[in-house]
Amino acid sequence: MGLDILCLGEPMMEFNQQPDGSYRAGHGGDTANCAVAAARQGARVGMLTQLGKDAFGESFLNLWRAEGVDISAVRQLPDAHTGIYFVTHGPDGHEFSYLRAGSAASRMGPADLPDQALTSARILHVSGISQAISTSAADAVFAAIERVRSAGGLVSYDSNLRLKLWPLDRARAVIHAAMAQCDIALPGMDDAQLLTGLTDPEAIADFYLHLGAKVVALTLGADGSLVATPDRRERVAGRKVRAVDATGAGDTYDGAFLARVAAGDDPFAAARYANAAAALATQNYGAIEPMPRREAVEVFLAAVD
Repeated sequence: MGLDILCLGEPMMEFNQQPDGSYRAGHGGDTANCAVAAARQGARVGMLTQLGKDAFGESFLNLWRAEGVDISAVRQLPDAHTGIYFVTHGPDGHEFSYLRAGSAASRMGPADLPDQALTSARILHVSGISQAISTSAADAVFAAIERVRSAGGLVSYDSNLRLKLWPLDRARAVIHAAMAQCDIALPGMDDAQLLTGLTDPEAIADFYLHLGAKVVALTLGADGSLVATPDRRERVAGRKVRAVDATGAGDTYDGAFLARVAAGDDPFAAARYANAAAALATQNYGAIEPMPRREAVEVFLAAVD
């Protein structure tokens, strides 16, 4: 049986600043976070990536085994390292600093893609970061999208714009070229404003529908999300919690949303579930550790509905 969701991108070791100023080690990387979030909701999930043959790479393999994420499409390179990043927190939110140049994942190109994993996946999930890390990685994403679509699968794309990785003009060109071939668009509001030049959520949803997506789920932070299809749209309210760290909230939303779509939910029901999962993921520090499991999300939804 094929995977519900195959996530392609770069896993990165995370060092997250704590209230006392120390840094706590954890696992991160947007599509890798999405994979764990989706697996915790009960989806059959796999990673497609390259890791260094180092302690950080082994740590990811151990994490994915423990979380039930398929690793048959993961390669380890003996001559490259696994990327790392730091998260610092301040009055204006959290800030990322990366040490990823020359990482194993950045060396991935179209020739490294495994056909079996791509042609058997129901949904391929990729992101702007998946393409920003190198030219060859950007090409790999385009090739993966083509193979999945030719096999009848769906493509999900989170814009995840990181201007520390590439200039806006190139990011816009590459991201929108990829999103023109996606079925599910998962942009964040801040990213979408920069990429489209628009400020109104409704206009942004229209932009990505006209670009080619069948479903747009525009995340609005604590305000929830705007979900749009060609014949319906709905503002799905956010869930109120005491948030301490939003590092993994967007990736949790993606994973929970895709898991519910794979389970048969319509995108509006999937967004209500994903909003709740993302809210719960902000109640502790780090990307992976606070991600809720399905049972916790269902209890939370039952309590607030």
